[in-house]
Amino acid sequence: MATPEFHVFLSHGLESGPGGTKVQALKAEAETFPGVTAIAVDHRSTKDPAERLTQMREAISEAGAAPERTILAGSSMGGWVCARTSAETPVLGCFLLAPALAMSAYPQSSPRIQARHTQIIHGWDDDVVLPMPVIELAREQKLPLLVLPDGHRLENSLARLVIEFRGFMTDCLSPDDRRLISSVRLRTLPTLRRLHPTTEARCLRD
Repeated sequence: MATPEFHVFLSHGLESGPGGTKVQALKAEAETFPGVTAIAVDHRSTKDPAERLTQMREAISEAGAAPERTILAGSSMGGWVCARTSAETPVLGCFLLAPALAMSAYPQSSPRIQARHTQIIHGWDDDVVLPMPVIELAREQKLPLLVLPDGHRLENSLARLVIEFRGFMTDCLSPDDRRLISSVRLRTLPTLRRLHPTTEARCLRD
């Protein structure tokens, strides 16, 4: 059996699990793309963010995933896990739902996200991870941001999340990106981000 060309790793929130609604919806969508293997990491053995970060590192290593062909998707604490993972090792994509960023309770809570493609989706009514600090982080790092009229769980926006993720996956796996990625080494990814800046920030009440 041929080795998959791309990997998607999904990281769930603090009180959720790999079978959670959002994780499974994104996993199912990722698996519709040829050459993609999607893995929902099980973090339920610990609530410590640092230990969950280690679990993500181990999952990537065990899968033999190439960072430049790796897409991370996470919700809440899982968003922090994905952001921190990308800060350590640049990846192809980082898709973050109500990520637990810019929060003093988390170690290194404002990581420099290093991904060729990034999308943050947050809720205006999020009372767990307040939206304004995340919006400011996105502004500082010039990251695409979509803010929806929803709460922390984004439970009323599932269909929209899947649509956004489908577009995100399409961008990550576009033929132009595949040719570009295959011709460079991982250490050049910061330069690629400058050549293809993600400067659009969308804060919409739709």
